[in-house]
Formats: sequence, structure tokens, C-alpha cells
Amino acid sequence: MNTRQGTADEELIARIAQGDRMAMQVLYGRHHVRVYRFGLRLVRNEQTAEDLISEVFLDVWRQAGKFEGRSAVSTWLLAITRFKALSAMRRRKDAELDDESAAAIEDPSDDPEVTVQKKDTGNALRKCLEGLSPDHREIVDLVYYHEKSVEEVANIVGIPENTVKTRLFYARKKLADLLQAAGVQRGWP
Repeated sequence: MNTRQGTADEELIARIAQGDRMAMQVLYGRHHVRVYRFGLRLVRNEQTAEDLISEVFLDVWRQAGKFEGRSAVSTWLLAITRFKALSAMRRRKDAELDDESAAAIEDPSDDPEVTVQKKDTGNALRKCLEGLSPDHREIVDLVYYHEKSVEEVANIVGIPENTVKTRLFYARKKLADLLQAAGVQRGWP
């Protein structure tokens, strides 16, 4: 994101704090897809991710006056999204398999060879990302899909920068192993 858009986002937040509905529409138009995609990766449910958009931007409308500008507006939005997504996952009543249980279930129709033959590298990569722990997947998502810096990720997730670096290191190592097991040529630096 360039500095001009960052400044424009901050100006929009200031206008939203004064009750400017048009500024809210502009901010929504600029960031709702990013919020939706990040939320969807966390909650893995399209309807819940759609609900998150509404909750996040309702919070922005209500809390715009409290925005202090210590981070980029996009970073603030993703932090709100993360908080709302974690809350939504805690509220979820239906029993879902945890990652370890799901990984332990053998699926003979989707072994790595079949996956690579049926799908392109992008699909194989997305499948391998599912093999990461939620903490590692979140870090990879923020760094590579949302292009956030280590410092911004630390602010969004609420952990020290060194923890972000460590998680990113292990996530990349695990992802490389998963990609290799899936027969995908090393495509991750």
C-alpha cells in the first residue's frame, strides 16, 4: 500500500468519526474484500465470513474516533477481523474436527499423487496450507497474502515480533515439506 492511500485511509477514518457516511462507503469499498478473505481463511465458512464484514465495519463506524494511527488502517481492520473471527469460532456450537483429528483420517482418494494430477500448483499449495497449524497458517496468510510486515503482523496477532519470525520460519519449513510430499516442485523461498 502506498503512503498516499494510507493517508487517505486515515482521513476517511477521521471523517467517519464525524459521522460521514460517504467516507464509510469509500473505506468499505476499498477494504471489504481483504477483510472477507482474511476472515474466511480464519473461520472457513463463507456465511460467517460475510457476517464478519458487517461486524468489522460496524465496529469501525462506532470506534473510528478511537483510532490513534499507531498502525495502518488496513492493519487495524485486520486486527478487528481477527478478534471477531476468533470470537465467532469460540461461539460456534457445532462440533468440528480439530486439525490433528482431521489429518489423522486417511483419505485414499486424495493422496498427493492424485492431488497433483487433478489440480494445478495453486490448488496444491492451498491444500498444503491447510496442513499448517492455525497459528502458522495465520502468519503465512498475513505475510504473503496480505503483504504485512513482521511488525504489522505482531500488532495484529498481539505477539512479539520474534515470535512472528519464529512461526514464519517453522511455517515455511513445514510448508516446504508438505509441498515436497505432494510432489510440487519447491515454489516457496
